[in-house]
Amino acid sequence: MVSFKNWNMWSGKSIIAYLNHFIMKHLSYLFEGMDSYLYYLGGTYGAITLTSIAAATTYYYLSRPTPECPLVPLNNQSPILDGPDQIHVSKFYKDSKNGKFVSYISESVRTLYHTFREGAYISNNSPCLGWRESLHSQYQWMNYDETLLRAKNFGSGMMSLGIQAKALVGIYSCNRPEWILYEQGCYCYSLVVVPLYDTLGPEACAFIMMQTEMSLVVVEDDSKANLLLEKAPKSLKVLIGIKDIKRSTIERAAQRGIQIYTFEEVEKLGSKINHPEQPPTHEDLCTVCYTSGTTGNPKGVMLTHSNVVAGVSAVILQLGEHKIRTGDVMISFLPLAHMFERCCENGIFYVGGSVGFYSGDIRELTNDIKMLKPTVMPAVPRLLNRVYDKIQSELAASSFKRTLFQMALNSKESEIKRGIVRKNGFWDKMVFKKVHESFGGNLRLMVVGSAPLAGNVMTFMRCALGCLVVEGYGQTECTGAITLTVQGDFVPDHVGPPVSCNAIKLVDVPEMEYYANQNEGEVCVRGANVFHGYYKDSEKTADAIDTEGWHHTGDVGRWLHNGTLKIIDRRKHIFKLSQGEYIVPEKIENIYITSKYVNQVFVYGESLKSCIVAIVVPDVDVLKQWANENNIPGTLSVLCNSLTVKELVFKDMQSWGRKGGLKSFEQVKDVYLHPDPFSIQNGLLTPTFKSKRPQLRNYFKPQLDDMYKHLS
Repeated sequence: MVSFKNWNMWSGKSIIAYLNHFIMKHLSYLFEGMDSYLYYLGGTYGAITLTSIAAATTYYYLSRPTPECPLVPLNNQSPILDGPDQIHVSKFYKDSKNGKFVSYISESVRTLYHTFREGAYISNNSPCLGWRESLHSQYQWMNYDETLLRAKNFGSGMMSLGIQAKALVGIYSCNRPEWILYEQGCYCYSLVVVPLYDTLGPEACAFIMMQTEMSLVVVEDDSKANLLLEKAPKSLKVLIGIKDIKRSTIERAAQRGIQIYTFEEVEKLGSKINHPEQPPTHEDLCTVCYTSGTTGNPKGVMLTHSNVVAGVSAVILQLGEHKIRTGDVMISFLPLAHMFERCCENGIFYVGGSVGFYSGDIRELTNDIKMLKPTVMPAVPRLLNRVYDKIQSELAASSFKRTLFQMALNSKESEIKRGIVRKNGFWDKMVFKKVHESFGGNLRLMVVGSAPLAGNVMTFMRCALGCLVVEGYGQTECTGAITLTVQGDFVPDHVGPPVSCNAIKLVDVPEMEYYANQNEGEVCVRGANVFHGYYKDSEKTADAIDTEGWHHTGDVGRWLHNGTLKIIDRRKHIFKLSQGEYIVPEKIENIYITSKYVNQVFVYGESLKSCIVAIVVPDVDVLKQWANENNIPGTLSVLCNSLTVKELVFKDMQSWGRKGGLKSFEQVKDVYLHPDPFSIQNGLLTPTFKSKRPQLRNYFKPQLDDMYKHLS
């Protein structure tokens, strides 16, 4: 052990180096084997405990980091414009107070055609697109210049196949380099990107192709080609396969007047003919992004290049010193068919960063991340909830580990509250190292979106990852982000202030007892990121965008005292589960009510949960008849408490759900049987006999909480 008599002979740097070595040497036993370490401490070296504590304390004070300065006052994050509407705007753009919005960062860079070329220039032809050939191989990379050339050739190839500028062309593929080659190839010739994806289903895909009069679709593989051929409209003339397409599929397509080419064939064709580029203007359509919808056909959200550039630019500004930059590496695994991922990737390309694609198997995502070592990662609550649950499960086996982990969390949370974001502290090295490694070890920025993230999980991830973790709220109709939390704000359970490309106001929802003068109401958005309407659907466009240009999101929000927004409800009773799937409870209830055992049903879900549950009022006559036939005594209340009866009702509901075409995530996972009907008298029905959903939620809160507790 070092003698502290000669303290002055040691430099600060030398002391830190020694203490670091000392602490790591003796406390590393914590994760190697708890029992062995406890024995070790209790033996002849027990005195090391006090020495370790003293060393750790000294080490901390000599190496403590400087807190970051918040970019805006945390107690006043969004100014309010003068006027009766209480319009909140961004503090990240000085002209926001004059009702203006950020549309771009550079006047010369206003389309996704130009942002990509800006990134290529800034990066000096650095790696752009990365992928792995197999689960055991390293990432290989395509540089910016090669990406630009191949994209241009592919776009030229599409033009050679008869596609006209500004036409709508589709892609049906998971994330991979060819997705970006297709996208940038489209922008070379002012073509409009229209993604298709699995959860749409064959009927919706056919509707989209027919509505857009789509003549060309890029498909990932043979199975997706066959799915589109099932209901291919007459407009479809060309399929381009990224992977090999079977001869039988090519013949089947030919019988329908559809030609199939390989991706490479189209590139070579484009290279040979070399059509002159026709870049878009910022006012041109960039994409028509179809929302999966909840009832009826999907809606095509029309977004211009200006919309997307505005959204990306505003997020870059709001990230402050943590903003994305040249040299950043992003992992791509969230669907490129959705605007959250599209905006993240286009932002990375804008600054000259690189994107590495996951292997295509979500079960291998952890290995992909460890291999890629990303610095930036978009994430969704479902993924982070799994990480949180796995760690909690591992800690449950050892009270010592659990106690140590809690000490580490408390210490890290204390640092975060002081504005300290780092991953090189004592607890980072001793307790959170495995978490860092599971995310590649280089992560410095995580952006969470798609659905709300529970406050305890958010705080946990901020502590465990040691990097900036921000949460945003947005919609496809607003090109991704509407709000975003800011650097230095450690308080969870809100989605931050407005980004600088839009303004936000709340409007009354009287039927749900939300009022703007009480800082609650439907979230309405106006700005440079707001979409231009639904494709060929003026009626739904008029429903969504009012005459003053405000988009009515359907989400209900609450302004917090510090100018941040919290999403608290959904106006039309449509909500997202934690994995991002939309739920329409009324549709599900209408199917379950066909069960002879069900008199009334209230389907409920939370955006922090991955499944839905239900309160069921059984049909008293049917249930009593069944009970008599099966010699089961008891009143209706007694029968409702019977597990046998519950299983009977639950199985019948599941059967009707399957007959009604409910998807797995639309089926309830548990039910609570309630003997008393919902009525006007008990305040659970409206005078027109519609369910009062907020009142039902509050009335049955204990039962709903209990069902989720047992499902977790």
